[in-house]
Amino acid sequence: MFPGFFAPPVATVLCVSSISSSVLPNGMPLYRVAVDGTRALTLLIAFDAGARTERPQENGMAHFLEHLVFKGGEKYPTYRDVNEAAESIGAVLNAYTSHDLVAFHITVRAQRALDALDLLTDFVGRPRINNDELERERGVVVQEIARANDQPATVAEHLIDEAVFGEHPLGRPVLGPPEHILESFTRDGIIAFRARRWSPARGAAFAVGNLDHLPPNGALDELFSRFGAQPEPEPYDPAPSFSPRVLVRERDSNQSHLRMSYRPKVEVSDPRQRAALVIYSTLLGGSMGSRLFDEIREQRGLAYSVYSTPHAYADVPVLQLSAGLESSKCIEAYRRMRDIVSELREHGPAEGEVTRARAYAAGARTIAFENTGAVARHAAQQTIVYREDVDPDGTIELLDEVTLSDVRDIARRVADELSVAVVGPHTVAELEAA
Repeated sequence: MFPGFFAPPVATVLCVSSISSSVLPNGMPLYRVAVDGTRALTLLIAFDAGARTERPQENGMAHFLEHLVFKGGEKYPTYRDVNEAAESIGAVLNAYTSHDLVAFHITVRAQRALDALDLLTDFVGRPRINNDELERERGVVVQEIARANDQPATVAEHLIDEAVFGEHPLGRPVLGPPEHILESFTRDGIIAFRARRWSPARGAAFAVGNLDHLPPNGALDELFSRFGAQPEPEPYDPAPSFSPRVLVRERDSNQSHLRMSYRPKVEVSDPRQRAALVIYSTLLGGSMGSRLFDEIREQRGLAYSVYSTPHAYADVPVLQLSAGLESSKCIEAYRRMRDIVSELREHGPAEGEVTRARAYAAGARTIAFENTGAVARHAAQQTIVYREDVDPDGTIELLDEVTLSDVRDIARRVADELSVAVVGPHTVAELEAA
């Protein structure tokens, strides 16, 4: 791997052969995505119950609940039963919480599909949330928060969210503050949050991979009935209007972590505009041939790590530029990174760099989709966050179809207004004067 850049994983070539969907009796959509050429199956269950759905006093609860359900359900009543059951069928079990979603997934050889689904729907659909386990897990999550706060790059990620979104839920860390974990969260409060947010009507289930051993939908109804029908939850707060801020977390260090966040005028509900934003971000800072990597790292030697990432929440897009660098070079790098965005806005990208970026982005997505888990996670994002059909091949096709004109249009939509966050020996005044 080239230093300072993250390359996509390489895997065996797979092919999505069919996609079907149905609605279970409890109102939860079930998507079956058949993938040729694999012996594996990923089962994923997700809900529109990420950190942005939390009330202020609940910040951190979505993630804490994710931890707690792994402590056992009705059939597998303890964490040891859950872990041993997963190992006994050769399964990889995991979960994640973001601002958008909470999701639980298990990947297993296809022959053990029903065993895997029995396990997953038991502890996710019927969690015990034992008081003793709750108390023990408080310390584990507080350690997780402490570890995050010891990593300047992670602190910078939290700080840029705050700079972009302020007091809005999107501006709060997914992990929440330690005092919530230690002092505020009660079993009753956690159960109430789950009842309020984990509605099958705003969730979905996915089976991705080798479906040969998964029975027809009717045979799965009993397992999925472990998720009781619930009314659709209240909508989350819409993202606030853009109010650029500069935030600095001062640290006496030779290294700084810089984050710059723009809000492109992109319609998140339009998958073609999202695809064009991906290509724009790729040529800006998403590959070793990108403008940021070539100039900031290679030509000027200002940063070891520099890149850009696009993200689209359900209602707002974000374009983030990131750099890890020697503190003495931070201000120069900030100025030049901002200039590069302005140059793209004013003059547009060249046709050749759009061609390369399109090929790289579509290729990276294709390679990522050789993993059934990656397809399942992408499907959850498409259906629950964007309310679109599951279509991994269509996602790749949209990237392939992006034109030079599309990317130049995106470049013009990135105004010279941005929020900035820095962790290192700097001040707000220093950044504002740059």
